[in-house]
Amino acid sequence: MTTPLPILLTLAAGYLLGSIPSGYLAGRWIQGVDIRSLGSGSTGATNVLRVFGKGPALAVFLVDVLKGTVAVLLAKVLLQPDGLAATSDWWVVAAGLTALAGHSWSLWLGGTGGKAVATGLGMLLGLVPAVGLACFGIFLATLSLSRIVSLASVVAALSLPLLMLGSFAAAGSGLRPAYLVLALLTTLLVVWRHRSNLQRLLAGTEPKLGQAKG
Repeated sequence: MTTPLPILLTLAAGYLLGSIPSGYLAGRWIQGVDIRSLGSGSTGATNVLRVFGKGPALAVFLVDVLKGTVAVLLAKVLLQPDGLAATSDWWVVAAGLTALAGHSWSLWLGGTGGKAVATGLGMLLGLVPAVGLACFGIFLATLSLSRIVSLASVVAALSLPLLMLGSFAAAGSGLRPAYLVLALLTTLLVVWRHRSNLQRLLAGTEPKLGQAKG
């Protein structure tokens, strides 16, 4: 049985890892500005790309992915040292969700942050790599067709629960309820964080890659 201390440590570590404000730090280091006052106001890689270019955006994207991956891998090491267990599954998932919460509502930025896409991808890569890669493939395919990052993000998020169910069937290992709940909550969070983007998509005013935000 998992004791309370490792659980608390993994949840705290997940949130603190997620809270690392990589986009904000990039703005401070590159131009001494607060990226929340520029572009879309997000600290995520897409806004960094829009404001500072490809190199900084790639660096921020990789850091944000790693935040989610490290959070769940650390939870697995601490909470599942002897293999999988139904109870510990829920706590590993909770650690991933705290990383998403930290990214979206950073401790260091007064509760502001990014839209959880890159950190969500990292979390999936740490939990179920095949699902994470499939989501990323859907994101890239949608992006290549539409050139709209927000649309690609939402489409990938909406596909996540189905991909997770498919992974259970492919593995033949049975349903893992904690992972399915994670998929549903991640989808809801990503879609909710993109609600203003969805409004612009419906209005036909959402900018494409390489196009200034109107």
